[in-house]
Amino acid sequence: MSSDLIFHPEQNFDKLKSKGVSLAAFLDTIRPRKDKTYSVRIRIIHDRTPRYLTTKINITEDDYKKILGPKVRGDLKDKKQIIYQVLKKANDIICDMPEFSFDRFKILFLDKYGSKESVTAAFEREIENMKKSGRIGTASSYECAKVSLKEFNSKEKLTFRDITPKFLSNYEAWMLKKERSPSTIGIYLRPLRKIFNDAIRAGIIKQDSYPFGKDKYEIPTSRNIKKALTITEIGKLYKFKVIPNSPEHFYRDLWFFSYFASGLNVKDICLLKYKDIKGESIYLSRAKTQKTNRNPIPISILVTPELQQIIDTWGNKKRDPENYIFQILRKSDSPETLHRKVKQTVKQINKYINSIAQAVELNQKVTTYTARHSYATVLKRSGVNTEYISESLGHADMKTTQNYLDSFETDTKKEISKKLLDFGDEI
Repeated sequence: MSSDLIFHPEQNFDKLKSKGVSLAAFLDTIRPRKDKTYSVRIRIIHDRTPRYLTTKINITEDDYKKILGPKVRGDLKDKKQIIYQVLKKANDIICDMPEFSFDRFKILFLDKYGSKESVTAAFEREIENMKKSGRIGTASSYECAKVSLKEFNSKEKLTFRDITPKFLSNYEAWMLKKERSPSTIGIYLRPLRKIFNDAIRAGIIKQDSYPFGKDKYEIPTSRNIKKALTITEIGKLYKFKVIPNSPEHFYRDLWFFSYFASGLNVKDICLLKYKDIKGESIYLSRAKTQKTNRNPIPISILVTPELQQIIDTWGNKKRDPENYIFQILRKSDSPETLHRKVKQTVKQINKYINSIAQAVELNQKVTTYTARHSYATVLKRSGVNTEYISESLGHADMKTTQNYLDSFETDTKKEISKKLLDFGDEI
């Protein structure tokens, strides 16, 4: 009953109503305590869903009735003031929110401007959301960043207020002392930057507390030189005699599938289904961009004789449209299992392609990324149009590609794909 509820004298009912929210304190008589008292709780209702806050006030039913009265004295007066304080804080936070949500309110309630919110807690929420949406690899990256920051921070609780340009510079120096590369530092700090941006957009923290950017702290970029193989070196790998139908044969072919298929990454190769093959081409959107880009640019890959041979050799013989081409994954795999299988496949490809690289005396480490990088570099060195390379790699941020040409004709792709086999005679 409304007569049994407590409202703050300055409660803004009209604004709360505009947010679709009701707010009140009540005596929770459903859960009696051992001393025959009951908890006074704050109830917030939004979209017919109630959530509750504690006031840490426990009283009897008779004392609660006295609190409801106009004249309250002694200890009960102090308790009523505490209830009012919680109500006022909740009222002010809800009224200031651009749009109400329980998750956002919970963060704001910890501190009006969110500055006392635990950065670790923010990481954990983001990691949990990523796992729910199947972004296991990104969740793993965020977990590493969270652990590293927690190891560096000497305080028991790291808050947004603690993250200043000086804090970030000290963290970078600490990482360098531990012989971590600038690339690793960047990988760990970009998740923290995203969490800050999300908090600002949600109105949890103020823009002027943002520690990143020019004249503040700038995240270091990678200084690693990613070396592509020359066409002659790729030819040595391609012509190496493997034992037919061996693991070495299979994983070598997956590396070359990536090379011939526009540098396609291993996850996308594992996810390929027969329905993705239409006519002479494979059509897909990169898994990496599907969750982060509302309009991912589809990639069109010509099925060359080399790609077709790999599909014929290792592909699922049951060519049902919904079947994966390579039987690495199962339809029943959870996101965690999918991530584990893809990671293991990358590991095996790297193991076997490096073994072959050593056998043909290549003096560099060869990885799955080398296939993608080499694909682009070989075509660039061969004089292929940069816009074609950009489109085939699925770079959504290349405006030149989008504005210059929608796609390249299949006949052009056939001519260009021949350059990937121009190994020459020097082996």
